Amino acid sequence: MLAKNWMSKPVITIDEDESMHEAIKKLKEHNIRILPVVKKETLVGIVTDRDLKRATVSDATTIDVHELIYITSNINVKQIMSKKVITVPFDFTIEETAEVLLNNKISGVPVVDKQGEMIGIISQSDIFKALISLTGVEKKGVQFAFQFEDKPGSIKEITDTIRKYGARIFSLLTTYEGAPIGYRNLYIRIFQLDRKKILDLQKELKKTTLLLYMIDFKENLREIF
Repeated sequence: MLAKNWMSKPVITIDEDESMHEAIKKLKEHNIRILPVVKKETLVGIVTDRDLKRATVSDATTIDVHELIYITSNINVKQIMSKKVITVPFDFTIEETAEVLLNNKISGVPVVDKQGEMIGIISQSDIFKALISLTGVEKKGVQFAFQFEDKPGSIKEITDTIRKYGARIFSLLTTYEGAPIGYRNLYIRIFQLDRKKILDLQKELKKTTLLLYMIDFKENLREIF
């Protein structure tokens, strides 16, 4: 899952000489949180909704709306933009991109091609969409969570048991986070499982591994073990 496949395009930009008022207008009009700032089509900065809030008069209750419009119309974007622009290459994975956002505490970044030219924007919302797609949560189904010994064949033993009951596996995610040394946590989402067989499947799975929880999203049934 690459940044180029999940980025938003075309990119909404603003010229560095445009006013703060125009930047606010663009953010609201396009329902976005970041605006790349350009100078003759070259990326020179980033302005965010946070930058605009900081630059707005702190105590707006002391001025009227006309004064506020006047102030924001006379501050140029280049006066408040961040000149240190963080970007990600188009072939970064979603995980790498999410790490960049998290480490830099930002809500989005421009995506650039091999020549360094901006070709899109990827935001937290785009990352969330990718996560939803990756896990298959919109398709409901049943999710099992396990904690298993990290050794060859452990996952296959679990998946073989699930398939024996006629279910299809949609997604399979594992992590060492929250698991003891030598163990991993596993999250499997399945479809086409006969609901009458869930209890039997649970019993068989418990014989081979530690079952953490089971959620039937269609019926909204949740069991924590």
